[in-house]
Amino acid sequence: MTENLRITNSTPDDIPEIMRLCALATAYQKEHFPGNVWPEFDRDFIAAEVLENRQFKMVIDNKIACIWAITFADPQIWEDRENGDAIYLHRIATNPEFRGNNFVQLIADWAKDFANETGKKFVRMDTCGQNDRLINHYKSCGFGFLGMRKLKDSSGLQAHYQDAEVCYFEIRVS
Repeated sequence: MTENLRITNSTPDDIPEIMRLCALATAYQKEHFPGNVWPEFDRDFIAAEVLENRQFKMVIDNKIACIWAITFADPQIWEDRENGDAIYLHRIATNPEFRGNNFVQLIADWAKDFANETGKKFVRMDTCGQNDRLINHYKSCGFGFLGMRKLKDSSGLQAHYQDAEVCYFEIRVS
């Protein structure tokens, strides 16, 4: 499968598919991990990420298999650990036709290369709520689990961060 796989920035034409994949991921979360699920994301929010070249897609045989976004700073979530030395992965959503292919591992490998190219020392990500299966999956993909805590200030963040315990993950890039 990896011979037909490419990772590239998403384009404005991809926004409907990005919105669809986020909605499908939310539905999956509601079914399998009720409690803390993604909200419906605002189209303008997604469009801004696309225009800022922070939204990525994994394409297999000309079909979007997975999407995710990055940021170069995440002070409200990472608080005192944020010091400009990391890229942050957000909202990994897999097309249901491609589930079970361990795309998180491919994204982690891509992110380490991307971090090296941009002079960053870490790849970081977070998730809300204690989902042991997800925590173990991220650990198996090379992320160190740094623990959980409530955010000091979640105002202005997406709804799933409100009053949630946040799990922190990190890979040190060599």
